[in-house]
Amino acid sequence: MTGPLLELAGVHYAYQPGRPVLTGVDLRVEAGRRLAVVGPNGGGKTTLFKLAAGALTPGSGQITVAGDRVRHTRAGLRAVRQQVQLVVQDPDDQLFSASVRQDVSFGPVNLGLPAEQVRQRCDEALAALGVTAIADRPTHLLSYGQRKRVAIAGAVAMRPRLLILDEPTAGLDPVGVEALLRTLDDLHSAGTTVVLSTHDVDLACRWADTMAVVTGGGVRTMPTADGMADPRLLTAAHLLPAWAPLVHRLLDRIPDLAGNRPRSAAELAALLGDDPEWTAGHGAPWSPP
Repeated sequence: MTGPLLELAGVHYAYQPGRPVLTGVDLRVEAGRRLAVVGPNGGGKTTLFKLAAGALTPGSGQITVAGDRVRHTRAGLRAVRQQVQLVVQDPDDQLFSASVRQDVSFGPVNLGLPAEQVRQRCDEALAALGVTAIADRPTHLLSYGQRKRVAIAGAVAMRPRLLILDEPTAGLDPVGVEALLRTLDDLHSAGTTVVLSTHDVDLACRWADTMAVVTGGGVRTMPTADGMADPRLLTAAHLLPAWAPLVHRLLDRIPDLAGNRPRSAAELAALLGDDPEWTAGHGAPWSPP
């Protein structure tokens, strides 16, 4: 495929006449990029995601997925949802089946796939999200973090090219966040393009190579490093500076550490030679390049 995986061109949207949420939005999502969408509450991030997934119809402008314009017909939306999956912030808004396996299987079943293909997709998605052991458990008995993972597994079972996650780390403890990020890394490595929204600038700085700032009805896209270095942009988006760029500036003033830039607290602890328990469960120890 040539061109972007997802493109919004001149998109406007308003829930009420005369009160636009998004105005003239242009956004390109390239396959294989890690995009973090940031901005203030009520700024339009969720609206942007629903438009991208076909859940909302723009007032004007054009949305294309893999080069094809999104058509808001039954057949058109079915085509979009085989390419783009949106996981909302609250898993309880997305889970409704009696058991985990039934919930994860719902999408493939509704594609009309043979039973063996449904089973295979379900098993692969459960394994990818680390929830195989709870496949037969009732969804209402799961912890919040487990419900988050099951909701994402249901989207992954559709084998989308683009996975959109609205505040996926909200409500998770630090270990849960790290586990989820490792899963997203695995999905990325397997060829799924991941877009997520977050209020955590440190997470965005660490995970994303591109960031989109939603504020004032518009969207600005740039390399994450450039966005994090723009205090006016962060202030306009109601965001505080990220720790990592500030630490990098400090480290660059120390000759022996110049250029060795950790991207998380665990990596910094490893660089400083702290107790290895700091990095336990947080991936492979980091070492300078």
